[in-house]
Amino acid sequence: MDNKNEIPIDTSNSINKNIRTRNLTSISKAVQVNNKETKNDNLIIYQKYLELINYSNNILRKYPKKENFSLVQEIKNSIYVGLRSLLYAIKSYNKQEKLRNLNEFDINLTLLKIQVRLSHQYKYITIQNYETWSSLITDICNMLGGWIISCQKR
Repeated sequence: MDNKNEIPIDTSNSINKNIRTRNLTSISKAVQVNNKETKNDNLIIYQKYLELINYSNNILRKYPKKENFSLVQEIKNSIYVGLRSLLYAIKSYNKQEKLRNLNEFDINLTLLKIQVRLSHQYKYITIQNYETWSSLITDICNMLGGWIISCQKR
């Protein structure tokens, strides 16, 4: 067992640890640079709306197949048109254009509220889903109302 010709084996694997550390550092730097490039990620209303999209898509998967081309499609359309309006409002510098996009976003949210209410009436979603979904929409509507008021004061 005490063979003097044995080569000691490095069990710490320090080379691999060093490579992994360098890779993680470069990945985290890339993520930081990417986060600085997209300022709209910092807006709370944008984050809440992405949360709403995620929740909505999870719920819409559970709808009956017969609704895939009617109510489900209309809800998805309202959600993504609303996202487009929100992004245009975030990116626009003209006050009138920003207000127009915010009002369009408000209309899409109102339409989404009606569609969610219909979903509950048709018993496609439970009362818990309805409460959660409508509270997400209401939170976004409250933030949007404050944003519209602040834009009108300027």
